[in-house]
Amino acid sequence: MSLSPLELALKYMNILFNGQNMEELAPLLSKDFSFKGSLYEFNSPQSYIESLKSDPPVEFKYKIIHSFESSSSVGLFYLFSKPGFQVHMAQLFEIRNDKISKILLIFDSKVFS
Repeated sequence: MSLSPLELALKYMNILFNGQNMEELAPLLSKDFSFKGSLYEFNSPQSYIESLKSDPPVEFKYKIIHSFESSSSVGLFYLFSKPGFQVHMAQLFEIRNDKISKILLIFDSKVFS
């Protein structure tokens, strides 16, 4: 049974913010997966997962403010927090063949400086 695009994106978020086993993301990502964010860019699922494994999101949390989905995309707007600060973030997930093919992450990166 395949997941809806929104269920797939939320499963990704739960694995990511759990921070325990980033390899669990691999089955969710397409072979030609790409990620583009305010700080980083990756063009393969392997390079993305390796980056997360080397610097996992420890003590990071999120609270969904709003979401939307279509048959091939999901938008998540959420409040990201970690000790010392909070920032609003938006992610656009492109879904193809029941896998995440692209993620675009947008936020004000100056809070990380």
